[in-house]
Amino acid sequence: MAPFCSNMTVDKFLNQGTQLWYDTSQPAHSRLHQAHVFPLLEAGPVPRSLRPLVHSLRAIKSPAEVSLMQTAGRITAQAFRRTMALSQGDVDESVLFAKFDFENRIHGANFLAYPPVVAGGNRANTLHYINNNQIIKDGEMVLLDGGSEYFGYVSDITRTWPVNGRFSPAQAELYEAVLEVQRSCLSLCSPGVSLDHIYSTMLALLGRQLKRLGILKAGTSDADVLKAARRYCPHHVGHYLGMDVHDTPELSRSQPLQPGMVITIEPGLYICEDNDQAPEHFRGLGVRIEDDVVIREKGEPLVLSCSAPKTIADVEKACGMG
Repeated sequence: MAPFCSNMTVDKFLNQGTQLWYDTSQPAHSRLHQAHVFPLLEAGPVPRSLRPLVHSLRAIKSPAEVSLMQTAGRITAQAFRRTMALSQGDVDESVLFAKFDFENRIHGANFLAYPPVVAGGNRANTLHYINNNQIIKDGEMVLLDGGSEYFGYVSDITRTWPVNGRFSPAQAELYEAVLEVQRSCLSLCSPGVSLDHIYSTMLALLGRQLKRLGILKAGTSDADVLKAARRYCPHHVGHYLGMDVHDTPELSRSQPLQPGMVITIEPGLYICEDNDQAPEHFRGLGVRIEDDVVIREKGEPLVLSCSAPKTIADVEKACGMG
């Protein structure tokens, strides 16, 4: 392959003091980079990576992009509804995986956006559990974190429900606590607010719920409450979403949200079965509720996953549709 330009052209280019944009860490063509580009960079200006610029452009979605993401969200929400309808007792995680995959693809998704988490019982407390091959017993809940890709744009939704179709009192109490926190976090999704600010709010709200549920003692200090909240929810409140699941990673979560950005909001509480500090009836329960949200200039944010059952009444109704 011939050089992309002559040495004379390069010298003239460098002498003009022009800014060079080039990603040296991930060259598109490694052999071309080593043979022709790298030697020039050694003598020239330090190149600036295009990635931050491209990511900042990708972060703001056009109406056409939002429309594609609405379709992805709608397809995945329907897949959740139809997967919940299998809830009649003991079920293999692999069956729910297969049903969820089928329902996404049969209704227009190109494929799943990532390997889903289908975690029954105590396995819901393993954040990135993807074995999806164990039996979920009657009386246990399943946490399903899944999404689809539709013409280059993805969804990322999580729902937690009882596989027999009815929440036990302890399951309902923990679920409502997470749902209340999620609703509060969704109400903060507006221009000028950062994901990090929503995360800080989530931790404070989860801490309050932990005390209310009796998982933390009433007299626990504020500092210890926040530590516990991080321990019981060891992940951020959300991330940017778009052409990838964890989209535009060059963007800081501390920057203010802008209209057209799409994010996830996903608080959770995870109480392992061997946690002897928590009340016994909560041990082995893990709950996460995640929605995809478009930031809008005015009014309520647009929740792309709103048709996925979320309230206890709607979840139990969906489970009874089978």
